[in-house]
Amino acid sequence: MELDYKKLGKRIKEQRLKQHLTQEKLGEIVGVNTSNISHIERATTQVSLSSLVRIANALNTTLDQLACDSLYSVANLYIEQDISSLLEGCSLAERQIIKDIVIAAKKSLKEHR
Repeated sequence: MELDYKKLGKRIKEQRLKQHLTQEKLGEIVGVNTSNISHIERATTQVSLSSLVRIANALNTTLDQLACDSLYSVANLYIEQDISSLLEGCSLAERQIIKDIVIAAKKSLKEHR
């Protein structure tokens, strides 16, 4: 799997906003121009590993959290967490219906491969 720079940029932006940082402030912390942060977030440039490490440190996050869409094991974990959160608030009967739908979808996908 290739590194998905669009999703990486999106996650960097999300983390930056959670930290209440502007692109300018993040650039100052990381030691790059504001325009570089903008290019990274919009995926118009490929960020170097050393810059990515500095960005992750500045945002108090980890590389795997930023690049999770490109890491099979981490992507699986996030998908499972997303599914789990979608089930929150569902009754047992609703969960059973959702399970039946997933089983049917999985069977259909296997038949059409």
